[in-house]
Order: sequence, then C-alpha cells, then structure tokens
Amino acid sequence: MDRITSLRAERDGIVAKGVALIALAENESRRMTEDELAQGAALRAEVATIDQEISLAEFNATETRRTEQASATATAQATTAVLPVKADTEKGMPTPFKSLGEQMRAIAASQISIESGGRADPRLLEINAALGANEAVPSEGGFLVQTDFQPGILNRIWETGQLFRKTDNTTVGPNSNGLKINAIDETSRATGSRWGGVRGYWLAEAGTKTASKPTFRQMELTLNKLAAVFYATDELLADTQALEQEVAKSFMGELAFLVDDALIRGTGAGMPLGILNSAGTLSISGEGGQTADTVIAENIWNMFFRMHPSSVARGEWYVNQSVLAQLQQMSFVVGVGGIPLFSPPGGISASPFGTLLGRPVNVIEQASAIGDTGDVIFADWQAYKTISKGGVETASSIHVAFLTDETAFRWVLRVDGQPKFNSVLTPYKGSDTLSNFVVLGSTNR
Repeated sequence: MDRITSLRAERDGIVAKGVALIALAENESRRMTEDELAQGAALRAEVATIDQEISLAEFNATETRRTEQASATATAQATTAVLPVKADTEKGMPTPFKSLGEQMRAIAASQISIESGGRADPRLLEINAALGANEAVPSEGGFLVQTDFQPGILNRIWETGQLFRKTDNTTVGPNSNGLKINAIDETSRATGSRWGGVRGYWLAEAGTKTASKPTFRQMELTLNKLAAVFYATDELLADTQALEQEVAKSFMGELAFLVDDALIRGTGAGMPLGILNSAGTLSISGEGGQTADTVIAENIWNMFFRMHPSSVARGEWYVNQSVLAQLQQMSFVVGVGGIPLFSPPGGISASPFGTLLGRPVNVIEQASAIGDTGDVIFADWQAYKTISKGGVETASSIHVAFLTDETAFRWVLRVDGQPKFNSVLTPYKGSDTLSNFVVLGSTNR
C-alpha cells in the first residue's frame, strides 16, 4: 500500500469515529456531552492534519512523474541527436554541433536530464564545454559556446554595431586578463615636445650632439564583463533555426548596442572609457547667440578644423537622428547664394545620408539629443584602443523562469577600451588645440 492510500484509509477511520459519536447521541435523544464534544474536536484536527499530508504527497508524486517524463524526453533527444565529432582544424577542438541553435537546445535538454539524475549531452562534454565546479548543478555552471561558433557570434555583434569594429582591437589570449601598452606621452607638437621630448638639431661640422628621449605613459586595459540574459520558451527550443535567429536578433543586437554606447559615454569604471568622458576629447562650443537646439555651419567648420591632421582622412561624422533636419538646411554662404555643406549621394532626392565636408555621415542612436554635448561627433576610431576576449561564455538555467516554461541563457563578453591619447594636442604652430575626437558642446545653444 502506497503512502497516499495509507493516509486516505487512516482519514476514513477517524471520520468513522466522529460519525459514531454523533450517532450515539442521536440514538439516545440527547445532546453530546462535553467529553464527546472534545473528542469530536480532536478528531477534526487529526483529519485536517492528514488532509495536508495527502495534498503534499499528491504534489510530490505529480512532480516526480513530470521529472521522469522530462528525463525520458531529454535522454531520447540526447541519444538520437548525437552526431559524429569532427575536428576544428584551426584549434584542434571537436565541433559536434551543426549550429548554435542546436547547441542551445542540447544545453536546455541536458539541464533537465541532470536535474533528474541523468547526464549531460555527451557532445557538450566532448568539446570540454562544461563550466562551473561540477556537472551535477547546472544553475552553478553552464556551457561554453562551441569554438567554431564563437568567432561567428563576435562578428555578428561587431557587424551589428557601428563603432567597435572601427577601433584598433587586440584579442587577449587565454591566460591574460588585460593588456599594458607603452604609449607616447605627447601633449604638444612644439619643438622639444614632439614624441614627448624628442628633439633634433641642425649641426655644423664637428658640432656637439645633444641627447633627447621620448616620454612614455602606460595604457592599461583590463577586461570588463558585459552580460545579457536571453529567455527561450519551450516552443522556441523545439525549433533550432528559429532559436538561432532570435538570438542573433535580440541578444547580439543588445550587446552590440551597449558596446558602442560605452565607447561614447562609458565611465571607465567597470566598462570602457567613452570619448565624452576622456580628457583627450575636444569639445567645441556653440556660437554666441546661437539658437538653442540647433546645429549651424559654423559649428561644423570649427569641428572640422580642430581634428588632428593625421586623422582627417579617417575621420567620420556621427550624429543623432534629430540633427539630420539641421544638416539638410545647412549651407556655406557665397555672395547672395550658398553651397550646401551636406551632400547626399545623388542629391537630396536620392538619399538622406551622405558626406559633410567630404567625410561620411553616420546616424547612430548613441549620439546625444540635439542641443546636448555629443549630438555631433567627428571621430577617428583608429585612435581608440580596444581589447576583447576571443571566447563567448554561456551559462543557462531552467529555474529562473520555471513557471513560464522558459530556459534562461546568460551570454558574457569581456571587453575594454580607451582613447590612445589622454590629452588634447597643442599644434606646432598656432594655439588652437587638436584631437582625434571632436564633439559639439552645448554652450550657447
């Protein structure tokens, strides 16, 4: 006899005793005595306690059946889905999964299997993908993305974003957490200051040579963690192609957005140092009497002429969408007429995007709203140094959204970055400082 049947039999016996007490009083045509009332109350309390035990036992039995069914399903999926392992010729690692979606589905199925006493999909173990201290507790670990999927994920993230892929990037190796670079500490191009102190001399025959040396500063980049959580429903997990499309669309797009945003306005604490917070960025004030929330031709000219000469050919404009209307109306006055500064390809009727003073214009969400510092940016992103970790780490849990039948996947990227120059540059001739990053400020607008 199982536990639930035994409890129900015990409950029926107690109820029978209570019925007998009531029948006795009725047969004798009297009220129940105080002792009989006390016995009846005690019997009712026993019935209530047994009812609670029956409810708990029924719940546990239901959960056990559900877990066994899930385990059987996961085991069947893992057994039928095992594919021959092929080697990654570049890295010498096995690559048994055909697609990222297929691997995500195997991760979710393996968690259910492990929770019910089974094992993970053997393909995940074959690629040495287990994370965490042990295999038995999926919520404390996870699985790495298969090695040949990692570059594809990173490429999609950088392609989705506009800025990071234009930076000077270095991939940090497996045994490193950052990068130290000896950079030239140059703040002026005046004689004796170039390259941080190098100076040459014109000498007469037998003239005495004077020694000089450059000054260096140390750039230190330390990998910061950027993470996002992606929820996959059971229905989505059943379709590997749709799953991979959703991951590419939502997770990769979000991480690309956050990386680009950090390159512009990052604080440098736990994230890259953005150009708006860098001492090496030059902010150009608005014109005296300029109407608020406008961009005029003088702003553009002033920004263009303060770009470092070596960066002009690589420099590009980045603007908030709200600035476009201003650019369309912008012109350089010549006599009683004017010449448009903004040149869409094929003319205004052909396309709204084009060049400004010969350099490309890019509309990005991360640029500030019109009137705020950073609504217009002129930047050479090769003057920005970034590092990234080649691998993408993935952990997953079936517990986070258990009640809605979803599996949570956590994706982690590690990146850092900062401008190569930590100061604006005084030119060889003239007093107007220069920079590789020039932004339009908000003063007088």
